[in-house]
Amino acid sequence: MPDALLLLTAVGLPFVGAIAAGLLPTHARNAAAWMAGGVALVGLALLWAAYSTVAAGGVLRHEIDWMPSVGLNFILRMDGFAWLFAGLISGVGALVILYARYYMSAEDPVPRFFSFLLAFMGSMMGVVLSGNLIQIAFFWELTSLFSFLLIGYWHHLAAARDGARMALTITATGGLCLFAGMLVLGHIVGSYNLDVVLASGDRIRAHPLYLPALILILLGALTKSAQFPFHFWLPHAMAAPTPVSAYLHSATLVKVGIFLMARLWPVMAGTEAWFWIVSSAGIATLLLGAYAAIFQHDLKGLLAYSTISHLGLITLLLGLNSRLAMVAAIFHIINHATFKASLFMAAGIIDHETGTRDIRRLSGLNRFMPFTARLALVAAAAMAGVPLLNGFISKEMFFAEALSAEGPLPPLIDILPVAATVASAFSVAYSLRFIHGAFFGPDPVDLPRKPHEPPSWMRFPVEILVLACIIVGLLPAATVGPYLDMAAHAALGTATPEYSLAVWHGFNRPLLMSLLALTAGVVLYLLLQEYLAKGVEGAPLIRRLDSQRLFERALVFLSWRLARTAEGLLGTRRLQPQLRLVVCVAVLAAGWAALLRWPGPGNLIPAGIDPVLALIWAIGAGCALGAAWQAKFHRLAALILLGGTGLVTCITFVWFSAPDLALTQLLVEVVTTVLLLLGLRWLPKRLDLPGTRAAEVLTRTRRLRDLGIAVAAGAGMAALAFAVMTRVPPELLAEHFLERAYTEGGGTNVVNVILVDFRGFDTLGEITVLGAVALTAYALLRRFRPAPDSVDVPEQQRDQSAYDIAQPERRDGDTVADWLLIPSLIARLLFPIICLVAMFLLLRGHDQPGGGFAAGLTASIAMILQYMLGGTQWVEARLRVLPLRWMGIGLLLAAGTGLGAWAFGRPFLTSYFAYADLPVLGKIPMASALIFDVGVFALVVGATMLTLIALARQSLRGHRASAPRPADPPALPPPVPAPAPPPTPTPAQTTMGDD
Repeated sequence: MPDALLLLTAVGLPFVGAIAAGLLPTHARNAAAWMAGGVALVGLALLWAAYSTVAAGGVLRHEIDWMPSVGLNFILRMDGFAWLFAGLISGVGALVILYARYYMSAEDPVPRFFSFLLAFMGSMMGVVLSGNLIQIAFFWELTSLFSFLLIGYWHHLAAARDGARMALTITATGGLCLFAGMLVLGHIVGSYNLDVVLASGDRIRAHPLYLPALILILLGALTKSAQFPFHFWLPHAMAAPTPVSAYLHSATLVKVGIFLMARLWPVMAGTEAWFWIVSSAGIATLLLGAYAAIFQHDLKGLLAYSTISHLGLITLLLGLNSRLAMVAAIFHIINHATFKASLFMAAGIIDHETGTRDIRRLSGLNRFMPFTARLALVAAAAMAGVPLLNGFISKEMFFAEALSAEGPLPPLIDILPVAATVASAFSVAYSLRFIHGAFFGPDPVDLPRKPHEPPSWMRFPVEILVLACIIVGLLPAATVGPYLDMAAHAALGTATPEYSLAVWHGFNRPLLMSLLALTAGVVLYLLLQEYLAKGVEGAPLIRRLDSQRLFERALVFLSWRLARTAEGLLGTRRLQPQLRLVVCVAVLAAGWAALLRWPGPGNLIPAGIDPVLALIWAIGAGCALGAAWQAKFHRLAALILLGGTGLVTCITFVWFSAPDLALTQLLVEVVTTVLLLLGLRWLPKRLDLPGTRAAEVLTRTRRLRDLGIAVAAGAGMAALAFAVMTRVPPELLAEHFLERAYTEGGGTNVVNVILVDFRGFDTLGEITVLGAVALTAYALLRRFRPAPDSVDVPEQQRDQSAYDIAQPERRDGDTVADWLLIPSLIARLLFPIICLVAMFLLLRGHDQPGGGFAAGLTASIAMILQYMLGGTQWVEARLRVLPLRWMGIGLLLAAGTGLGAWAFGRPFLTSYFAYADLPVLGKIPMASALIFDVGVFALVVGATMLTLIALARQSLRGHRASAPRPADPPALPPPVPAPAPPPTPTPAQTTMGDD
C-alpha cells in the first residue's frame, strides 16, 4: 500500500466512521458497534502493513501542500515511536469497543457514543502521526474537545457535566499554552516541520527563547497528563462511562502529554530547566497520587489516582535526562496501558453486575464472579509490581534509574530511591485494597443487583489484556522486546543505549527495593484496615491541600468577583457607553503609536478636490450629523439618515473605481436596515421629560463629549488614510495581484480572485465565523421570550413607528407592501427577478463585479421582501427556507473545493480554470473557484436568513403576547387581531430575566 494512502486512511478513517455512526438511528446499537470495531481493526491492519518499514528504521512520510508560502503543510509521518502509540490507540480501542457493546445500556444513544469515541480515536491518531508542530497543536485541541463530549456523555448527571467542564477547562487552557510554545519553537528553528525540529536540538537549547518555549510546551503536556498541580481533573472525569475511562485514562488521553514530552525529549531535554520542571512535577505526582489512591472508596476513583501516580512515574523518568530512563518510560507506557485498561474494565463489570462501585458495600464477589476476580487479581498484581508480571520489569528499570540518577539538584537525587520505594509500597497497598475490598470477605448485602459473571464477550477484552500482562512478564524480550527497541531507536536515534529485558538480574539493589516495597505495602494495608473501615472521605494530611478547591476558588474569583468588579467599572446595560469605551481605547492606542512613529509627509502631491465629490461628502456628513441628532427624537428618521451615509459611501467607492465594494456596501445597507428595523421593536421610546437646568447641562455636555470622541476617531482615520494614499511604497502590493489574477486565478475581477483564490483560506475562515455568529444569535433569540411584563418600559412608551414597520401582520386586508405603496402582486413577482439578479451576480463574479457574498445578500433581500409581504408563517409554508441546510451545504462546498485541489497534488484551495467549448455558446471560462463562490453564496443566504427569521419570530411572538395598543389613534388603521397559530412544542419558556 502506498505510504500516502496508508497514513491518510489511518488518520481519516476514524473521522469518517464517526460521521457515519452519528447518522445511524438511536436504536442501531449493533450496527454502530460493528462499524466502530471495524474501523479500529482496519487501523490495526494498516499498522501491521507498515511494520516492516518502521522496524527497519524507516519513516513513512506524506506531505500535502497546505500553505507552502508560509511554511505550513499537512504532514503525516510514522516512525517506530509513533507506530507504537498508534498501536495502543487502535488495539486498546478495538477492545474497548467490544467491551462497550455489552456495557452500554439499550436506553443510551449508543451510536452517538461510538461517534464521539471514533472522533477521539482519529484525533489521537492525528497527534501521534503529525509531522508539523501546528498540526500537532490542532489535533491536540481536538482530543480535548472530544474527550469533553465523552466524559460528559451522560449529560443528565451533574457529576458528568462538572467533570467534563473541569477537564476541558484544564486541558484546553494547557492546549493554548502548547500552541504558543509551538509557535515559539517554530520561530527558534525557522520551520514547523517536525523532522527539522528534531534535527535542531543544539540550536534550540542554546537559543534565548528556549526557556519560554519549554515552559509553554510543558504546561500543555503536564495539564493533559494530569501532573501536579493539574492532576485534580482526572478523578472527576470518572463520571464518564467506564469504557471511556478505560480508553482515555489508560492508553490515550492522559498519555498524549507523555508522548509529546518523549517526542521532543531529544531536543528539549538535557538542561537544568528540563530536570527541575519535569522531575519535580513527576515525583510530586508519583507520591501524591499513590498516597491518595489508598483512601478512595470508589473503585474508579482508586484507579484514577493510581493512574495519576503511574503517569508521575513516567514523567519522572523522562525528567532524569537519562537515555536508559527514556527507554524505561516507553516500556512502562506499554505496561501501564495493559494492566490499567483491564482494571478499569473489571471495575466496570463490577458496577454493571452489582450496581455499585463503592468498596464499603462490596465484599466476597470472588464467590459470585470467580473468573472476573482472577483476572482482576492478575492485573492488580501487575500494577503492584509483583514478579513474573509486566509491571515488575518496568518498575525494576525505574528503581535502577532512581539509584543511578545524576542531576543539578543533589537533594532531589538523594531522595529518589526512597521516593520510588515509598510510592511502590503505596501501589501495593491500593492494589490490595482493590482486590481484597471487592472480592474477599463476607458475602455482600443490600446490593442494587445480584452479582454474577458478565457475558463472555464482555469479559474477553479483559482476558486479552491480562494475558498480555502475563506473557510480557514471563517473556519480555521475545514478546515486547522488538517493539520497544523499535520505538526507542526512533525516539533516540543512534544514541539509544544498551539495555536488557531479562526477568532475572540476580540479587541486586533494585530487587531488594522491590521486595521491600512489596512487604511494606502489605504491612501498610494491614495497619490501615481499621481506619479504612471507618469510611472517612479523603486522604488524611492532604485533605485540605486540594488542588480542586484551589481551582474552584480561582473560578469563583475570575467568574464572580473579578468579573463583577469589571462589570461594575466597565459594564452597562446601554450600548452607547460600551461603544464609547471601545472607541476611546482604539483612539488612545492609535494615538500612542502615532506619537512613537508617525510616517511623516508622503512623496506624492495631493490632487485638487473635485467639487462634485466634495458636495457628495458634505451630504454624507450632513446625514451622519442628522442621524446623531435625530436619534434623540425619532429612531426611524435616524435610521433613514444613517442609510444616507451608506449610500454616500457607495458612491465614493464607485467614484474611485471600486464597484465590488460599492455593490457589497449597498446590499449590506439594505440587509442591516431591515435588521435594525426588526430590532427597533424592542427599544424603549425616548421621552421628553421635564428636567432641571443642571440635567440639561449634563446632557449637553455628554453629547459634546461624544461628538469630540467621534471627531477624534474620524480625524485619526482620515489622517491614516491620507498618509497611506500620499506615498508610493517600493513595491506596490496591488501589482502582484494585478499581474497574476488572470494567469494564476483565471479571473479578471481582481477583488474576487483575491477572495476566492489568493486569500481563499481567509475567506473560508470568515464564512465559518459568519455561520458561528448566526447560530449564536439564533440560540440567544430562542431563549428570549418577549412579553410586556418582562420588559422594563411599558408598551405605551414604545417607539410607535418602529412597531408599525417591524410587524408583518395584516391590517384591514392590507399588507406591508400596501403601506409602502407597493402593490402586493408586483412585490411578489419581484422575487424571481431578484433571484435571477443574484444568480447573475454569482456567475459573473470571477470576471465582473459580483461574487458569492454579493449574490448571497441579494438572494436574502428577495426572501426578506417575501417576509415583509406575507409574514413568517406564509413564507415558511411556501418557500421552505432551511437556513441550517444552506449553511451546512455552503461550508461543505467551500471546504470541498479546497480539499479537491489535493486530489491533483496542488496546495489547499488552489484554483483551476479552463475554457469549455460548448456547442452553442462557444468558449466559456470555467474556474473551480466558482464552486467555492457557490459555497460562500449558500452560507451567506443561510446565515442572513437564520438571523432574520429569528428576529421576525420574536417580533411576531411579542406582538401576540403584548398588551392592547394605546388608545391614541395611530397613523395607520387599527390592526385586526390575527388568529393565533396552533401551539407547537418549544423549549422551556423562560425570559432573559429568568436566566
